[in-house]
Amino acid sequence: MTSALFGLSILSTALIVLCFYFTLTFFQHIKSGDERLAQQSKVAAVILLAASLLLPAFVAF
Repeated sequence: MTSALFGLSILSTALIVLCFYFTLTFFQHIKSGDERLAQQSKVAAVILLAASLLLPAFVAF
């Protein structure tokens, strides 16, 4: 059971790091004026943040 929780914490941390990456690329695309890539980066960041926060909550129940 502890190895599963350890793996879940690593996965959740990796999803948060990816969310931070897509957030930074969102700001970069906004600055360059590329609306399509900015929208895609924003959606990816939101999905990854939701997954990183909800995944441990669903596993806990």
